[in-house]
Amino acid sequence: MDKPVVALVGRPNVGKSTIFNRLVGEKTAITEDIPGITRDRIYGTVDYLDYSFHIIDTGGIDISEGRFNAEIKAQAELAIDEADLVLFVVDGKEGLTTNDYVVRDLLIQSGRKVIVVINKTDTKTYKDHKYDFYELGFDSYIEVSGAGNYGFYDLLDEITKDFKKIEDTEDNVLKFSVIGRPNVGKSSLVNALLNEERVIVSPVAGTTRDAVDTLFKYHGKDFVVIDTAGMRKRGKIYETVEKYSLLRSLKAIDRSDVCLLVIDAEEGIIEHDKHIAGYAKEAGKAIIIVVNKWDTVEDKDKKMKEFTNNIRNEFQFISYAPIVYLSALTKKRIHTLMPEVIKVYENAKREVKTSVLNDIIEEAYALNLPPTYKGKRLKIYFANQVSTLPPTFNIQVNNKGLIHFSYKRYLENKLRENFDFEGTPIVLRFKNKGEE
Repeated sequence: MDKPVVALVGRPNVGKSTIFNRLVGEKTAITEDIPGITRDRIYGTVDYLDYSFHIIDTGGIDISEGRFNAEIKAQAELAIDEADLVLFVVDGKEGLTTNDYVVRDLLIQSGRKVIVVINKTDTKTYKDHKYDFYELGFDSYIEVSGAGNYGFYDLLDEITKDFKKIEDTEDNVLKFSVIGRPNVGKSSLVNALLNEERVIVSPVAGTTRDAVDTLFKYHGKDFVVIDTAGMRKRGKIYETVEKYSLLRSLKAIDRSDVCLLVIDAEEGIIEHDKHIAGYAKEAGKAIIIVVNKWDTVEDKDKKMKEFTNNIRNEFQFISYAPIVYLSALTKKRIHTLMPEVIKVYENAKREVKTSVLNDIIEEAYALNLPPTYKGKRLKIYFANQVSTLPPTFNIQVNNKGLIHFSYKRYLENKLRENFDFEGTPIVLRFKNKGEE
């Protein structure tokens, strides 16, 4: 199921980022150091009761000095365009300004559903112009304080009141998405896959607002490919505002079991490729790195070694992802892709017996005792697998505060040495004894 998208919009300094952080919480922040990834935290996922949605923070719209910031306006318009619901954040302390009316006009024009979020309502001056905000002419108003952290349950109730609950339905059809930046050959790859002789394309093609899903048969089994290149575009804005074009990939990533990150063999790796891969990892999805346009490369054996080394260096945070070299245009090596998709999906669904898991964890612990911290040493009591897609393990310990990221990585590597988890992230959750 597609997660709804909520955009935070408003003029500068009204507290959008604070509200964003309150809604998202710390759980979606990247807690481990991922080399080579720097990104603005403009996206998040909010889980509230039986609901889940994406949230986007936009730059502030400002027309001071008679100059409209075109890029900020473009970013905000793009966010509004992608959103199912807009949170229009205004400043309860300062009251309405010309910039607020500019934002209002933009929102009315968009036809999107809007909730006006009045921030800083814990200030003394708020009551002086409390009722001015109703001049904006929208239906829903919620008072919050980002700094004081109140009003957010009311806000979340209002946001989710028309959203569908997360359905926990099991669907056995493997869905994979083709993700990557513009012009790397995503559509060509999908076409090459669907035109391969052994693949039978079904006439049943479902379309969502943003991606094209195609059901096809491969070796007698059903698969769904989600083509993010088939998403609607608004001129060149998607190409120029790269961080917002990520949102289209995000939605497809959500609905996938496996993500194919397509890289252009001619252009090589750029920062944006790493951003997209980072989101797939954060979403817990299995991933394959597909190097397309391999027909354009000379001295292929030598170049493959160089390219592989380069990928491993640049994508250290997904070192488990297999790499496939192919050409969508000439269909060379295209036959190598589907077996990899199936393999990493099976690995992401892999279940480990509790007794075997504990033997491996105990052996790893005995081989390499964790260092002591202030005279205390981490003890591991028991481990069990709690879910798949991705494989997730709970590990009971004496004090989870003693876990160092390097020791966590050591345990993960030990699990990978013993089980085939190629292509899938694995999640280790440390819990104190008795903690649910």
